[in-house]
Amino acid sequence: MAAPPPLPLPFPLPFILLILLLAVSSCASAAAAGAPVVGEDYVRPPPARCHRKALLSLFPWSKKKESSASDPQQVHISLAGEKHMRITWITDDNSVPSVVDYGTKEGTYTMKSQGESTSYSYLLYSSGKIHHVVVGPLEDNTIYYYRCGGQGPEFQFKTPPSQFPLSLAVVGDLGQTSWTTSTLNHIKQCEHDMLLLPGDLSYADYMQHLWDSFGTLVEPLASNRPWMVTEGNHEKEQILFFKSGFQSYNARWKMPYEESGSRSNLYYSFEVAGAHFIMLGSYTDYDDNSDQYAWLKADLAKVDRKRTPWLIVLLHVPWYNSNWAHQGQGDSMMASMEPLLYAAHVDMVIAGHVHAYERAERVYNGILDPCGAVHITIGDGGNREGLAHRYRNPKPAWSVFREASFGHGELKIVNSTHAHWTWHRNDDEEPVRTDDVWINSLAGSGCILEGSRELRKILMSP
Repeated sequence: MAAPPPLPLPFPLPFILLILLLAVSSCASAAAAGAPVVGEDYVRPPPARCHRKALLSLFPWSKKKESSASDPQQVHISLAGEKHMRITWITDDNSVPSVVDYGTKEGTYTMKSQGESTSYSYLLYSSGKIHHVVVGPLEDNTIYYYRCGGQGPEFQFKTPPSQFPLSLAVVGDLGQTSWTTSTLNHIKQCEHDMLLLPGDLSYADYMQHLWDSFGTLVEPLASNRPWMVTEGNHEKEQILFFKSGFQSYNARWKMPYEESGSRSNLYYSFEVAGAHFIMLGSYTDYDDNSDQYAWLKADLAKVDRKRTPWLIVLLHVPWYNSNWAHQGQGDSMMASMEPLLYAAHVDMVIAGHVHAYERAERVYNGILDPCGAVHITIGDGGNREGLAHRYRNPKPAWSVFREASFGHGELKIVNSTHAHWTWHRNDDEEPVRTDDVWINSLAGSGCILEGSRELRKILMSP
Protein backbone atom coordinates (compact mmCIF):
# COMPACT_ATOMS: atom_id res chain seq x y z
CA MET A 1 0.00 0.00 0.00
CA ALA A 2 1.45 3.35 -1.00
CA ALA A 3 2.22 5.92 1.70
CA PRO A 4 -0.13 8.90 1.79
CA PRO A 5 1.22 12.09 0.32
CA PRO A 6 2.68 14.61 2.88
CA LEU A 7 0.33 17.33 4.08
CA PRO A 8 0.93 20.65 2.39
CA LEU A 9 2.78 23.27 4.48
CA PRO A 10 0.90 26.52 5.12
CA PHE A 11 4.03 28.44 4.05
CA PRO A 12 6.87 27.55 1.67
CA LEU A 13 9.81 25.79 3.38
CA PRO A 14 12.37 28.56 2.61
CA PHE A 15 10.05 31.07 4.27
CA ILE A 16 9.79 28.93 7.43
CA LEU A 17 13.59 28.52 7.62
CA LEU A 18 14.03 32.27 7.27
CA ILE A 19 11.59 32.90 10.13
CA LEU A 20 13.42 30.41 12.37
CA LEU A 21 16.78 31.99 11.56
CA LEU A 22 15.49 35.45 12.41
CA ALA A 23 13.99 34.16 15.68
CA VAL A 24 17.27 32.58 16.77
CA SER A 25 19.17 35.74 15.85
CA SER A 26 16.64 37.85 17.75
CA CYS A 27 16.95 35.69 20.88
CA ALA A 28 20.74 35.86 20.75
CA SER A 29 20.62 39.63 20.42
CA ALA A 30 18.20 39.88 23.33
CA ALA A 31 20.43 37.73 25.49
CA ALA A 32 23.44 39.84 24.65
CA ALA A 33 21.59 43.08 25.29
CA GLY A 34 19.33 42.13 28.19
CA ALA A 35 20.07 39.01 30.21
CA PRO A 36 23.40 39.48 31.96
CA VAL A 37 26.21 37.05 31.29
CA VAL A 38 27.87 35.82 34.47
CA GLY A 39 30.59 33.39 35.39
CA GLU A 40 33.50 32.26 33.27
CA ASP A 41 31.72 33.29 30.05
CA TYR A 42 31.56 36.91 31.16
CA VAL A 43 33.72 39.24 29.07
CA ARG A 44 34.54 42.46 30.82
CA PRO A 45 33.54 45.47 28.68
CA PRO A 46 35.91 48.38 28.18
CA PRO A 47 35.73 50.78 31.14
CA ALA A 48 33.71 53.96 30.84
CA ARG A 49 36.71 55.92 31.96
CA CYS A 50 40.42 55.39 31.68
CA HIS A 51 41.62 52.81 34.21
CA ARG A 52 45.37 53.02 34.29
CA LYS A 53 47.36 50.15 35.73
CA ALA A 54 50.38 52.24 36.62
CA LEU A 55 51.33 52.38 40.27
CA LEU A 56 50.36 55.41 42.27
CA SER A 57 53.17 57.63 43.54
CA LEU A 58 55.74 55.83 41.44
CA PHE A 59 58.46 58.33 42.26
CA PRO A 60 58.90 59.07 45.97
CA TRP A 61 60.46 62.45 45.34
CA SER A 62 57.31 63.61 43.54
CA LYS A 63 55.14 63.19 46.64
CA LYS A 64 53.85 66.49 47.93
CA LYS A 65 53.66 67.02 51.66
CA GLU A 66 50.28 68.40 52.63
CA SER A 67 50.62 67.97 56.40
CA SER A 68 53.17 68.68 59.09
CA ALA A 69 55.76 66.11 60.07
CA SER A 70 54.01 65.53 63.40
CA ASP A 71 50.54 64.83 61.93
CA PRO A 72 49.37 61.19 61.80
CA GLN A 73 49.59 59.46 58.44
CA GLN A 74 48.35 56.11 57.15
CA VAL A 75 46.05 55.51 60.12
CA HIS A 76 44.52 52.06 60.37
CA ILE A 77 42.98 49.97 63.13
CA SER A 78 42.78 46.27 63.96
CA LEU A 79 41.38 44.12 66.73
CA ALA A 80 43.76 43.50 69.62
CA GLY A 81 42.10 40.96 71.85
CA GLU A 82 38.70 41.02 73.50
CA LYS A 83 37.19 44.53 73.60
CA HIS A 84 40.45 46.19 72.51
CA MET A 85 41.57 47.90 69.33
CA ARG A 86 45.07 48.59 68.02
CA ILE A 87 45.54 51.98 66.36
CA THR A 88 48.53 52.28 64.01
CA TRP A 89 49.88 55.40 62.33
CA ILE A 90 53.12 56.91 61.05
CA THR A 91 54.76 60.28 61.66
CA ASP A 92 57.81 61.86 60.06
CA ASP A 93 58.61 63.54 63.37
CA ASN A 94 60.29 61.07 65.73
CA SER A 95 59.47 63.19 68.79
CA VAL A 96 55.72 62.56 68.53
CA PRO A 97 54.56 60.40 71.47
CA SER A 98 52.81 57.07 70.89
CA VAL A 99 49.59 58.07 72.65
CA VAL A 100 45.93 58.03 71.65
CA ASP A 101 43.24 60.17 73.25
CA TYR A 102 39.72 58.83 72.76
CA GLY A 103 36.13 59.03 73.91
CA THR A 104 32.54 58.47 72.86
CA LYS A 105 31.76 62.14 72.15
CA GLU A 106 33.09 64.13 69.25
CA GLY A 107 35.97 66.36 70.31
CA THR A 108 35.86 65.11 73.90
CA TYR A 109 38.54 62.65 74.99
CA THR A 110 38.02 61.11 78.39
CA MET A 111 40.53 58.27 78.00
CA LYS A 112 44.17 57.97 76.99
CA SER A 113 46.36 55.01 76.06
CA GLN A 114 50.10 54.82 75.54
CA GLY A 115 51.74 52.32 73.25
CA GLU A 116 54.94 51.51 71.43
CA SER A 117 56.74 52.55 68.28
CA THR A 118 59.11 51.04 65.78
CA SER A 119 60.83 51.88 62.51
CA TYR A 120 62.89 50.11 59.89
CA SER A 121 65.37 50.69 57.09
CA TYR A 122 65.29 48.93 53.77
CA LEU A 123 68.19 49.57 51.40
CA LEU A 124 68.14 53.37 50.89
CA TYR A 125 64.69 53.80 52.46
CA SER A 126 64.00 54.73 56.07
CA SER A 127 60.47 54.57 57.40
CA GLY A 128 58.86 57.16 59.59
CA LYS A 129 58.04 56.46 63.22
CA ILE A 130 55.44 53.68 63.25
CA HIS A 131 53.15 53.92 66.28
CA HIS A 132 51.07 51.05 67.69
CA VAL A 133 48.69 51.88 70.53
CA VAL A 134 46.09 49.52 72.02
CA VAL A 135 42.95 51.20 73.38
CA GLY A 136 40.27 49.69 75.57
CA PRO A 137 38.37 48.06 77.09
CA LEU A 138 35.74 49.28 74.64
CA GLU A 139 31.99 48.96 74.49
CA ASP A 140 30.58 46.81 71.68
CA ASN A 141 28.84 48.37 68.70
CA THR A 142 29.89 51.88 69.76
CA ILE A 143 31.40 54.84 67.91
CA TYR A 144 34.63 56.21 69.39
CA TYR A 145 36.39 59.43 68.44
CA TYR A 146 40.17 59.50 68.68
CA ARG A 147 43.26 61.61 68.13
CA CYS A 148 46.74 60.22 67.47
CA GLY A 149 49.92 61.62 69.03
CA GLY A 150 48.18 64.35 71.00
CA GLN A 151 47.45 66.52 67.98
CA GLY A 152 46.22 66.52 64.40
CA PRO A 153 42.82 65.61 62.96
CA GLU A 154 40.13 63.64 64.73
CA PHE A 155 39.26 60.15 63.52
CA GLN A 156 36.46 57.83 64.49
CA PHE A 157 35.81 54.09 64.49
CA LYS A 158 32.93 51.81 65.32
CA THR A 159 33.49 48.67 67.35
CA PRO A 160 31.99 45.39 66.11
CA PRO A 161 28.82 44.01 67.70
CA SER A 162 28.91 41.43 70.48
CA GLN A 163 26.29 39.24 68.81
CA PHE A 164 24.84 38.50 65.39
CA PRO A 165 24.21 39.84 62.84
CA LEU A 166 27.85 40.48 61.86
CA SER A 167 28.67 42.10 58.49
CA LEU A 168 32.07 41.60 56.86
CA ALA A 169 33.70 43.03 53.75
CA VAL A 170 36.16 40.65 52.08
CA VAL A 171 38.77 41.60 49.48
CA GLY A 172 42.14 40.22 48.39
CA ASP A 173 45.14 41.27 46.32
CA LEU A 174 44.32 44.97 46.45
CA GLY A 175 47.29 46.84 45.05
CA GLN A 176 47.09 50.49 44.04
CA THR A 177 45.40 50.97 40.70
CA SER A 178 42.28 52.87 39.80
CA TRP A 179 40.48 49.51 39.88
CA THR A 180 41.57 49.35 43.52
CA THR A 181 40.02 52.75 44.09
CA SER A 182 36.74 51.59 42.55
CA THR A 183 36.71 48.48 44.72
CA LEU A 184 37.37 50.52 47.87
CA ASN A 185 34.59 52.93 46.91
CA HIS A 186 32.21 49.99 46.52
CA ILE A 187 33.21 48.61 49.91
CA LYS A 188 32.60 52.02 51.43
CA GLN A 189 29.01 51.83 50.16
CA CYS A 190 28.29 48.58 52.00
CA GLU A 191 27.60 48.51 55.71
CA HIS A 192 30.28 46.39 57.35
CA ASP A 193 31.69 45.89 60.83
CA MET A 194 35.12 44.68 59.74
CA LEU A 195 37.22 44.00 56.64
CA LEU A 196 39.08 40.75 55.97
CA LEU A 197 42.03 40.68 53.55
CA PRO A 198 43.74 37.34 52.73
CA GLY A 199 47.09 38.73 51.62
CA ASP A 200 48.80 40.94 49.01
CA LEU A 201 48.15 44.44 50.27
CA SER A 202 50.28 47.19 48.75
CA TYR A 203 52.20 45.42 45.95
CA ALA A 204 55.18 47.50 47.04
CA ASP A 205 57.53 44.71 45.93
CA TYR A 206 60.69 46.19 47.46
CA MET A 207 59.76 49.82 46.59
CA GLN A 208 59.10 50.90 50.14
CA HIS A 209 57.50 54.26 49.42
CA LEU A 210 54.60 52.30 47.92
CA TRP A 211 53.81 51.04 51.40
CA ASP A 212 53.32 54.69 52.32
CA SER A 213 51.07 55.45 49.36
CA PHE A 214 49.04 52.33 50.12
CA GLY A 215 48.57 53.39 53.73
CA THR A 216 47.33 56.77 52.52
CA LEU A 217 45.02 55.14 49.97
CA VAL A 218 43.23 52.89 52.46
CA GLU A 219 43.22 55.25 55.45
CA PRO A 220 39.63 56.53 54.95
CA LEU A 221 38.31 52.96 55.34
CA ALA A 222 41.01 51.39 57.50
CA SER A 223 40.88 54.13 60.15
CA ASN A 224 37.13 53.66 60.50
CA ARG A 225 36.68 49.87 60.68
CA PRO A 226 39.15 47.18 61.78
CA TRP A 227 41.16 45.61 58.96
CA MET A 228 42.27 42.06 59.69
CA VAL A 229 44.91 40.92 57.21
CA THR A 230 47.30 38.08 56.57
CA GLU A 231 50.40 38.02 54.41
CA GLY A 232 50.75 37.13 50.73
CA ASN A 233 53.73 36.60 48.48
CA HIS A 234 53.99 40.32 47.70
CA GLU A 235 54.62 41.03 51.39
CA LYS A 236 57.69 38.80 51.52
CA GLU A 237 60.27 41.22 50.04
CA GLN A 238 63.16 38.94 50.96
CA ILE A 239 66.71 39.59 49.74
CA LEU A 240 68.83 36.47 50.05
CA PHE A 241 71.67 36.80 52.59
CA PHE A 242 70.71 40.44 53.21
CA LYS A 243 67.06 40.94 54.18
CA SER A 244 64.73 38.50 55.89
CA GLY A 245 61.17 38.43 54.65
CA PHE A 246 58.13 40.41 55.82
CA GLN A 247 60.09 43.19 57.54
CA SER A 248 57.90 45.99 56.18
CA TYR A 249 54.65 44.07 56.62
CA ASN A 250 55.38 43.11 60.22
CA ALA A 251 56.41 46.64 61.15
CA ARG A 252 53.36 48.32 59.61
CA TRP A 253 50.53 45.79 59.98
CA LYS A 254 50.75 44.34 63.46
CA MET A 255 47.98 41.84 64.09
CA PRO A 256 46.86 40.26 67.41
CA TYR A 257 49.20 37.29 67.21
CA GLU A 258 50.47 37.59 70.78
CA GLU A 259 46.91 37.92 72.05
CA SER A 260 46.05 34.60 70.36
CA GLY A 261 49.06 32.69 71.62
CA SER A 262 51.00 32.79 68.34
CA ARG A 263 54.70 33.53 68.14
CA SER A 264 54.47 35.05 64.66
CA ASN A 265 52.61 37.97 63.12
CA LEU A 266 52.12 35.75 60.06
CA TYR A 267 49.39 33.64 61.69
CA TYR A 268 46.92 34.35 64.49
CA SER A 269 43.25 34.14 65.45
CA PHE A 270 40.54 36.36 66.88
CA GLU A 271 36.85 36.28 67.73
CA VAL A 272 34.03 38.65 66.88
CA ALA A 273 30.44 38.18 68.01
CA GLY A 274 29.84 34.44 67.51
CA ALA A 275 32.59 33.78 64.96
CA HIS A 276 36.13 32.46 65.41
CA PHE A 277 38.56 33.54 62.68
CA ILE A 278 41.91 31.91 61.95
CA MET A 279 44.44 33.70 59.75
CA LEU A 280 47.04 31.25 58.42
CA GLY A 281 50.40 31.99 56.81
CA SER A 282 50.99 30.47 53.37
CA TYR A 283 54.62 31.68 53.38
CA THR A 284 55.90 30.36 56.68
CA ASP A 285 56.41 26.75 57.71
CA TYR A 286 53.19 24.77 57.94
CA ASP A 287 54.16 21.09 58.01
CA ASP A 288 53.27 18.93 60.99
CA ASN A 289 56.60 19.73 62.67
CA SER A 290 56.20 23.50 62.38
CA ASP A 291 55.30 26.08 65.02
CA GLN A 292 52.32 27.15 62.92
CA TYR A 293 50.92 23.62 62.81
CA ALA A 294 51.30 23.20 66.57
CA TRP A 295 49.70 26.59 67.18
CA LEU A 296 46.78 25.74 64.86
CA LYS A 297 46.08 22.51 66.74
CA ALA A 298 46.11 24.33 70.06
CA ASP A 299 43.90 27.13 68.73
CA LEU A 300 41.34 24.72 67.27
CA ALA A 301 41.23 22.80 70.55
CA LYS A 302 40.08 25.98 72.32
CA VAL A 303 37.18 26.68 69.97
CA ASP A 304 33.78 26.34 71.61
CA ARG A 305 31.16 25.99 68.87
CA LYS A 306 28.37 26.77 71.31
CA ARG A 307 29.95 30.17 71.95
CA THR A 308 31.33 30.72 68.44
CA PRO A 309 29.27 28.54 66.09
CA TRP A 310 31.03 29.93 63.01
CA LEU A 311 34.63 28.91 62.25
CA ILE A 312 36.27 30.71 59.31
CA VAL A 313 39.84 30.46 58.00
CA LEU A 314 41.74 32.89 55.77
CA LEU A 315 45.02 32.26 53.94
CA HIS A 316 46.64 33.53 50.78
CA VAL A 317 47.19 30.57 48.44
CA PRO A 318 43.95 28.72 47.60
CA TRP A 319 43.68 24.99 48.13
CA TYR A 320 40.85 24.54 45.63
CA ASN A 321 41.55 26.39 42.41
CA SER A 322 40.38 25.53 38.88
CA ASN A 323 42.14 28.53 37.33
CA TRP A 324 45.36 27.86 35.44
CA ALA A 325 47.04 30.64 37.46
CA HIS A 326 49.05 29.37 40.46
CA GLN A 327 47.78 25.86 39.85
CA GLY A 328 48.80 23.42 42.58
CA GLN A 329 50.68 25.97 44.71
CA GLY A 330 48.50 25.29 47.75
CA ASP A 331 48.69 21.50 47.54
CA SER A 332 51.43 20.92 50.13
CA MET A 333 49.80 23.19 52.72
CA MET A 334 46.45 21.55 52.05
CA ALA A 335 47.94 18.08 52.52
CA SER A 336 49.30 19.15 55.88
CA MET A 337 46.48 21.21 57.32
CA GLU A 338 43.22 20.25 55.61
CA PRO A 339 42.71 17.20 57.89
CA LEU A 340 42.94 19.53 60.89
CA LEU A 341 40.39 21.95 59.48
CA TYR A 342 38.07 19.12 58.48
CA ALA A 343 38.26 17.53 61.91
CA ALA A 344 37.43 20.92 63.46
CA HIS A 345 34.51 21.40 61.01
CA VAL A 346 35.65 24.70 59.56
CA ASP A 347 32.78 26.41 57.75
CA MET A 348 34.65 28.54 55.20
CA VAL A 349 38.18 28.91 53.83
CA ILE A 350 38.81 32.23 52.05
CA ALA A 351 41.92 32.74 49.92
CA GLY A 352 43.44 35.23 47.47
CA HIS A 353 46.50 34.92 45.16
CA VAL A 354 44.57 33.96 42.00
CA HIS A 355 43.33 37.17 40.39
CA ALA A 356 39.80 35.97 39.81
CA TYR A 357 36.78 34.84 41.80
CA GLU A 358 35.74 31.27 42.48
CA ARG A 359 33.35 29.63 44.94
CA ALA A 360 33.37 25.91 45.71
CA GLU A 361 30.79 23.69 47.33
CA ARG A 362 31.64 22.05 50.64
CA VAL A 363 34.58 19.84 49.79
CA TYR A 364 37.25 17.72 51.45
CA ASN A 365 40.20 15.85 49.94
CA GLY A 366 39.05 16.87 46.47
CA ILE A 367 35.60 15.30 46.84
CA LEU A 368 32.25 16.90 47.59
CA ASP A 369 31.57 16.44 51.28
CA PRO A 370 28.66 17.96 53.28
CA CYS A 371 30.97 18.25 56.30
CA GLY A 372 33.79 19.97 54.40
CA ALA A 373 34.46 23.69 54.12
CA VAL A 374 33.11 26.13 51.55
CA HIS A 375 36.21 27.41 49.71
CA ILE A 376 36.26 30.89 48.18
CA THR A 377 39.02 32.52 46.13
CA ILE A 378 38.80 36.30 46.01
CA GLY A 379 42.17 37.61 44.81
CA ASP A 380 40.49 40.20 42.61
CA GLY A 381 40.74 43.50 44.47
CA GLY A 382 42.29 45.44 41.59
CA ASN A 383 46.04 44.85 41.51
CA ARG A 384 48.35 45.94 38.71
CA GLU A 385 49.04 42.42 37.43
CA GLY A 386 45.56 42.11 35.94
CA LEU A 387 43.11 39.24 35.88
CA ALA A 388 43.59 35.48 35.51
CA HIS A 389 41.22 34.65 32.65
CA ARG A 390 42.04 31.00 31.90
CA TYR A 391 40.12 28.25 33.68
CA ARG A 392 40.64 24.52 33.49
CA ASN A 393 38.01 22.43 31.77
CA PRO A 394 35.99 20.45 32.45
CA LYS A 395 35.06 22.33 35.58
CA PRO A 396 35.61 20.26 38.75
CA ALA A 397 32.51 18.96 40.47
CA TRP A 398 33.24 21.12 43.53
CA SER A 399 33.45 24.40 41.58
CA VAL A 400 30.11 26.23 41.60
CA PHE A 401 30.89 29.71 40.29
CA ARG A 402 34.01 31.22 38.73
CA GLU A 403 34.64 34.50 36.96
CA ALA A 404 37.68 36.60 36.10
CA SER A 405 36.64 40.07 37.20
CA PHE A 406 37.70 42.57 39.83
CA GLY A 407 35.37 42.77 42.80
CA HIS A 408 34.79 42.23 46.51
CA GLY A 409 32.76 39.94 48.74
CA GLU A 410 30.30 40.59 51.54
CA LEU A 411 29.54 38.06 54.25
CA LYS A 412 26.64 38.71 56.60
CA ILE A 413 26.44 36.18 59.40
CA VAL A 414 22.79 36.45 60.32
CA ASN A 415 22.65 34.02 63.24
CA SER A 416 24.29 30.86 64.57
CA THR A 417 23.14 28.76 61.62
CA HIS A 418 22.81 31.00 58.54
CA ALA A 419 25.10 33.37 56.67
CA HIS A 420 24.56 35.22 53.40
CA TRP A 421 27.51 35.47 50.99
CA THR A 422 27.53 37.77 47.97
CA TRP A 423 30.25 38.63 45.48
CA HIS A 424 30.09 41.99 43.75
CA ARG A 425 31.72 42.47 40.36
CA ASN A 426 33.56 45.75 40.04
CA ASP A 427 31.79 46.82 36.86
CA ASP A 428 33.30 50.25 36.28
CA GLU A 429 31.40 52.72 38.48
CA GLU A 430 28.86 50.36 40.07
CA PRO A 431 29.23 47.15 42.09
CA VAL A 432 27.15 44.39 40.49
CA ARG A 433 25.97 41.55 42.72
CA THR A 434 26.93 38.53 40.66
CA ASP A 435 27.13 35.56 43.02
CA ASP A 436 24.64 35.10 45.85
CA VAL A 437 24.29 32.13 48.21
CA TRP A 438 23.11 31.23 51.69
CA ILE A 439 25.52 29.12 53.76
CA ASN A 440 24.49 26.94 56.70
CA SER A 441 26.90 26.58 59.60
CA LEU A 442 28.23 23.12 60.36
CA ALA A 443 27.46 23.87 64.01
CA GLY A 444 23.80 23.44 63.09
CA SER A 445 24.37 20.11 61.30
CA GLY A 446 25.11 16.59 62.41
CA CYS A 447 28.74 16.85 61.29
CA ILE A 448 30.09 17.97 64.65
CA LEU A 449 28.42 15.15 66.56
CA GLU A 450 29.54 12.57 64.01
CA GLY A 451 33.12 13.83 63.91
CA SER A 452 33.74 14.70 67.57
CA ARG A 453 35.80 11.56 68.20
CA GLU A 454 37.95 12.16 65.12
CA LEU A 455 38.47 15.77 66.18
CA ARG A 456 39.61 14.83 69.67
CA LYS A 457 41.93 12.16 68.27
CA ILE A 458 43.66 14.52 65.83
CA LEU A 459 43.87 17.53 68.14
CA MET A 460 45.19 15.53 71.07
CA SER A 461 47.79 13.59 69.07
CA PRO A 462 51.44 14.64 69.57
